Amino acid sequence: MPGTFEPLPGGGAAVALDDVEISIIRSLAVQLLELIGPGPAEDTDDPLAELFAEGPSEPPSDPVLRRLFPDAYSDPEGAPGPKRAEEERAYSAEFRRYTENDLRAGKRDNALAVIRSLDALASPGEGGAVLKLSPGESQQWLRALNDLRLAIGSRLEITDEDDSDLLYHLPDEDPRKPMVMAYLWLGGLQETLVSTLMP
Repeated sequence: MPGTFEPLPGGGAAVALDDVEISIIRSLAVQLLELIGPGPAEDTDDPLAELFAEGPSEPPSDPVLRRLFPDAYSDPEGAPGPKRAEEERAYSAEFRRYTENDLRAGKRDNALAVIRSLDALASPGEGGAVLKLSPGESQQWLRALNDLRLAIGSRLEITDEDDSDLLYHLPDEDPRKPMVMAYLWLGGLQETLVSTLMP
């Protein structure tokens, strides 16, 4: 079971992680939280106002955040005419305004779930532990692992499968190598977690 998720009886998943792996995942989740940022600052205790708070209408400037929060409307086949492009920008801005706050909250919740479940494990220095997740926690972990891989992939400028294949052939002295190793390792974790959740 080391390094791979396995199904638990009755649902959920388990994985054996050593102290270094626990530290890496926790650190990456904390960095993801910092990148996503806090929720909208509220000076009121009015839950209705928070529910209807509008988010940003422009895409984020950071390429990682643009990958995590992409435009909802775009032409996958290429550049449309100028009028069509303007319409798509307007639709994307409107969609972003009403959905991005919720999307950010969900991604924060997933990253926090990862951090909390790792913090609940045996104290560091004991050689690692077996992480056991309920079905709900497994889903949060799956979404958080996906976000972490998107973030790292964006920093590595991976846009398609060919880019990913090149990562396997990087020389050891390449400064991207540690990030590549984390990207590939998280991919393996994600893949085994998906397989445990399939009926």
